[in-house]
Amino acid sequence: MTTPRMQLVLSENWTMTGGRADLPTVIRWAREAEDAGFDSVMISEHIVLGPDAGAGGVMGNPRDYALPGNQDPHTPWPNSLTLLSAIAAVTERVRLAASAVIAPLRHPLLLARELGTLDLLSEGRLIVLPNVSWSRDEYAALGVPFSRRGKLLDEHLEIWAKLWGPSPVSHESEYYAFQDVYFEPKAYCPDGPRLCFGGAGMHDAMVRRIVRYGHAFNPLGKVTPEQMQTLKTAMAAAGRDIADLEMIGGTRAVFPDDDSCADLAQALEPVPEQMAQGFTTFCVKPSQFTDDPNGVGAFCREVMRRVESLTA
Repeated sequence: MTTPRMQLVLSENWTMTGGRADLPTVIRWAREAEDAGFDSVMISEHIVLGPDAGAGGVMGNPRDYALPGNQDPHTPWPNSLTLLSAIAAVTERVRLAASAVIAPLRHPLLLARELGTLDLLSEGRLIVLPNVSWSRDEYAALGVPFSRRGKLLDEHLEIWAKLWGPSPVSHESEYYAFQDVYFEPKAYCPDGPRLCFGGAGMHDAMVRRIVRYGHAFNPLGKVTPEQMQTLKTAMAAAGRDIADLEMIGGTRAVFPDDDSCADLAQALEPVPEQMAQGFTTFCVKPSQFTDDPNGVGAFCREVMRRVESLTA
C-alpha cells in the first residue's frame, strides 16, 4: 500500500499560538511540516464572524474543528492567502491549500488576481477550495445576498476559466459584467490553480462543480458508498475518471474530556480503510494532539512514522 500524503491544518490552532502576534509561528510550522515529509499545508478563512458563529453553542474542547455555529465569534481568522504567500516564500516543495475560500464575498476579477499571483509565487503549488460557507451574518456584513451565494460561486468559476485563457476577456451576466479586460500575468498552471471542492453530503451543485472544474474532492465527514457512486457516475458521464481526482480524507480526533488532547494513534486508525476507498491525502490538525507550539516538527515526524507503519 502506498504511503498517503499528509496535509497539516494550520488554521484554528489557537490553543498553541495566538492569531495576532504569533503568526510567524504558523509559518514556522509549515517549514517543519515540509521538512518532516508532509505533502501540503492548509489554511481556511472567514473575513468576519457574527453572532451566528456560536448559535449552536461553543465547542466543548477548544482543540476541536470549527464548524457552523460552534465557535466563539472572537475566534481569529487571519487572511489565508496572505499567510500562504508568506509560507510560499520560505518553503520549496509543500503544496499550499487555500481551503474554504468564500468566493462570493469578493469580486471574481479581484480574487482571480490574488489566486493567480499566489500560484505564480509558489510555482504552481496552490490548491484552492472555493465555497459559499454558511454564515448569514458574514454575508450581511459584506453586503452580499446570502440567497445568491451558489449562483455567485458558479459565476466565479466560469469567469476564472476565461481569465486563465487568452486576453482580452469579456463576461456578461446578471451578477458580473465586464468587457475586454486584459488579465496579466496568468496563473502558473495554464488552466489556473488546482481546484478542490468539498462539504457535507453530495449535493447536485457540488457534483456539477467537481465534474466541470475539479482536481480534488475533500468531503466534510464520512462519504457513503452511494455518494461515491453518484460522483463516479457523474464523472464518467462527462468523460472523466474519478481516479483522476485527488481524494482528501481526514483524521477524527476523539477527546477524552474538554481539557485534553486526543490520541494520535486512535485518530489515524481509519486511514487504511479510507485508502481502500480511494483516498490518498489526509488532513491532521496539530493542536488536537499536542499543546506544545515547539513540538509541531516532532509531531509531524511522528505522524509520518505512524502512517508509513500503517500502510507498510
